Amino acid sequence: MTTALKRHDAASFRRLTAGARRFVEPALDDEQSARLQGLFGRPLGADEAVRLIVDDVRRRGDIALRDWTRRIDGVEVEHLHAGPAEMAHAWSITDLELRAALTTAAARIRGFHALQRDTAVRGTGALGLRPVPLRRAGCYVPGGRAAYPSTVLMNVIPAQVAGVDSVIVATPPGPDGRAHPAVLAAAQLLGVAEVAVMGGAQAIAALAYGTESVRAVDTIVGPGNLFVTLAKRAVFGSVGIDGLAGPSEVIVVASEGADPRMVAADLVSQLEHDPLAWAVCVTDSAELAGRVEEEFVPAAESAVRHGIIAAAAGRHGMTVVCADLEEALALVDDFAPEHLELQGAAAEALASRVRTAGAIFVGEDSPVPMGDYIAGPNHTLPTGGAARFKGPLSVMDFVRWSSVTQLARADMELLGPVACTLAEAEGLHGHTASIRLRLERNGEPSR
Repeated sequence: MTTALKRHDAASFRRLTAGARRFVEPALDDEQSARLQGLFGRPLGADEAVRLIVDDVRRRGDIALRDWTRRIDGVEVEHLHAGPAEMAHAWSITDLELRAALTTAAARIRGFHALQRDTAVRGTGALGLRPVPLRRAGCYVPGGRAAYPSTVLMNVIPAQVAGVDSVIVATPPGPDGRAHPAVLAAAQLLGVAEVAVMGGAQAIAALAYGTESVRAVDTIVGPGNLFVTLAKRAVFGSVGIDGLAGPSEVIVVASEGADPRMVAADLVSQLEHDPLAWAVCVTDSAELAGRVEEEFVPAAESAVRHGIIAAAAGRHGMTVVCADLEEALALVDDFAPEHLELQGAAAEALASRVRTAGAIFVGEDSPVPMGDYIAGPNHTLPTGGAARFKGPLSVMDFVRWSSVTQLARADMELLGPVACTLAEAEGLHGHTASIRLRLERNGEPSR
């Protein structure tokens, strides 16, 4: 089967993406629907299934947590927490080259996020906003058979830099009922004291509401599959969340001088994530688009994850030829991609003009995979158009702001009558009484 990119102009690309850049629960395929029916004994959608699991864990705690892990994953988890000895052992058996890579990446990520630490009170001594770190954060790290130690680094480090009192990592068990050693090794490197061996919607519920063995958190961050994402949506309000993760996506704006082979390789690198991933090359040159399309086919077909890449390319792999780079920028801002690469002679000039992108990579030596692991900025990013209002996970996601009001007696005398007038207009007479009591004490005549 030939894997090819589809060609669009700006108008057809707008029609294709119109209305598609909002989080919408994707339809389940036949296999997923059958699996849910087998689990619940009746046909139901993913959101309903997730809410049933979340509610069960909220009510029954650890018993439900273990029960759903057994039913969904077919795994018995003897210990819901990885102990200190197990974590230390995981680090000791980790390949030395991987240990060095994790250590280097952690230092770069920590150094970048340290620049975001904010301790200054905004305002005056009497009226201000004070930054306060959250008390407890939950970091979800996908796992099971696969391992994502980079996600441990990206989610835990900003919480630590923010000054969060305690951080718990939750990661699914493998077939042996234990967390993946690479995830444990990354947690050990960072000094994480708690790693809970739990995954899926049941893990999100446990973090949000607490169980006998898991203390509830204030916020939950980290990527996951559809069921994890829907569970985060279900518990939002009881806890904070970083966002609703969807398929990975990249737009590469290729101007004159861009290397088509590198552009094609970067498209492939995103499509290998997920059959629903997006990879789009936007350019003002039909000739360059054609060369990218030519380079893409052999790059995709020789890739290890060719099947996933082919499925994703068939849905969301394309080139878009614009009239000029102004039109290209307009398309980018409307799409609001998770990742944006700027390649070619105009890359630096365009960078400061982008309005909506989760992460911007400038120049041919700044591909997205470097940002995934080692560059420094966070790789937990908004998808599905959420870059219109949200940026990367950051230290600020683990800080809340309290307002501080300390009015002087002169302020009360000046502003109290005004507040009384507003309270009376709204029919809140108790508010008026509270203020008048102070005015009378201050010698201001009651009105």
